[in-house]
Amino acid sequence: MARTSFAQLLVTQLRDLGVERIFGVVGDSLNPVVDAVRTTEGIEWVHVRNEEAGAFAAGAEARLTGKLAVCAGSCGPGNTHMIQGLYDAHRDGAPVLAIASHIPSAKIGTGFFQETHPEILFQECSHFCEMVNSGAHGATMLHIAVQTAIAKSGVSVLVLPGDVADEEVDGPLTKALATDLGTVQPAPAPVGRLAEMIDEAESVTLFTGAGVRGAREEVLELADRIKSPIGHAFGGKEWMQYDNPYDVGMNGLLGYGACYDAMHEADLVILLGTDFPYTEFLPGGDGKQGPRIVQIDADASRLGRRVGLDLAIHGDVALTLQAVMPLLTASKSHRFLHRMLKAHHKALTGVVAAYTKNVERMKPIHPEFVAATLDDLADDDAIFTVDTGMCNVWGARYITPNGKRRLFGSWHHGTMANAMPQAIGASMAFPDRQVISMSGDGGLGMLMGELLTVKLHRVNAKIVVFNNSSLGMVKLEMLVEGLPDYGTDHEQVDFAAIAQGVGIPSVRISDPKKLKKELAAALATPGPMLIDVVTDPDALSMPPKISAQQIRGFATASTKIVLGGGVGKMLGMAATNIRNLPR
Repeated sequence: MARTSFAQLLVTQLRDLGVERIFGVVGDSLNPVVDAVRTTEGIEWVHVRNEEAGAFAAGAEARLTGKLAVCAGSCGPGNTHMIQGLYDAHRDGAPVLAIASHIPSAKIGTGFFQETHPEILFQECSHFCEMVNSGAHGATMLHIAVQTAIAKSGVSVLVLPGDVADEEVDGPLTKALATDLGTVQPAPAPVGRLAEMIDEAESVTLFTGAGVRGAREEVLELADRIKSPIGHAFGGKEWMQYDNPYDVGMNGLLGYGACYDAMHEADLVILLGTDFPYTEFLPGGDGKQGPRIVQIDADASRLGRRVGLDLAIHGDVALTLQAVMPLLTASKSHRFLHRMLKAHHKALTGVVAAYTKNVERMKPIHPEFVAATLDDLADDDAIFTVDTGMCNVWGARYITPNGKRRLFGSWHHGTMANAMPQAIGASMAFPDRQVISMSGDGGLGMLMGELLTVKLHRVNAKIVVFNNSSLGMVKLEMLVEGLPDYGTDHEQVDFAAIAQGVGIPSVRISDPKKLKKELAAALATPGPMLIDVVTDPDALSMPPKISAQQIRGFATASTKIVLGGGVGKMLGMAATNIRNLPR
């Protein structure tokens, strides 16, 4: 094989591994890689305006496809911009390779222009982070980086000095990779103990996270067998909420319904594929005696790191439940399940009226009304990305999963400005599907330059801006701490006019009576579209009947009423479940 540059073989190898694009900003030490993309068919360069957005976009693509996605940044400031997006991808389990180009290798350690140490900088947000010392060394490093990102479902960082990228090498760089990964079979002994604990308990609650993807039928079958309510974290919403006769809602800061009560009043709580971090909402998280707790997870490092466990099971959720079902012998009463379903319906009924009465006439527009209308109009297989902050609330409460839709944000890293760049990555991966970014005005403003990326690549995404001229979640955090909200509000910005200025079609909606018609028309517009909706900044003011002591720190179940801004179609589902209870 003819000798060629390491950069060319790197790009060719990534293309052959199924990578279709690299997100990044061109520049100096990265130029050999960019030029290799130019001359290689089957892979494209997606020019973003900030490398942070490129990392967000790659993370979104990886989450949706399950395949390796790639981003890149030039030396110094270029690759350091990637860190927020890489943290987000890594903590959410997205297989991403980040190419961090570096200063000339002979200059490393001399205080050279733009010198940083990316092999140190990115250690915390990656499973693998090493510098390529030569073209021959790069062959091994690439293989390990890619295999690690795939195997551990996270980020690998390849630090590449520009002169090494230009070095001539022989190829190919790597051979076969393991991309079809196996599942973790649980050991028999803990499965047997789980069966005994379920049989011994009078009441059981199942709490599900993102790890139940692929195990929905097994979870429902177990709930039916043991008459158990099912609650979920935000990560489990899209897999377990829909068509679920045992649903009792969501726990946590954005929680609703009877999930909290079902977890604290059961004899046994089984945590299924969840690494739920808010221990104050978990039984035993306050240090007090609670129900017995079992946790099942394919990642053994997560077992017991939130609350103390009575049983820890390392195993795939579906395989574990399949193994335990034949071992169960005791029959269960419907009493606990029925009580929790009724409590769930009552809780949802209590928060709906205040936020839905005469909402079509309320100005500024209630953001709940926007989210509910968006849910009605969106495609059955739409992909939603949501900004951190109040858009998380609207996504949790109003976007209805159905098994085909996808809904995600920065669930674990919680960074601002994630939604629009994630929508770019989602749309690049699925250009024919409807992609909707639920963007806060704060998040959009932070990475507003990516509107230029949307325009340049004609990204088929609909950017819905909840424009309340406020950092709403921060304001709420201040209020519940008894602090005056300071620095959270700003002057009104016409984002529709900004979008028009960069050549993106847009609409600004301020009349609630026109919301449905104008939103429907905007969603039906081919290609990119920005939908600027002027919303009420006071939509989530605290109800006056809640005391400061009750809400301080969001530490108890009573605090959830602070975020009790309606629940969309979930009330109807809860009512259906109540009607179907045996009499």
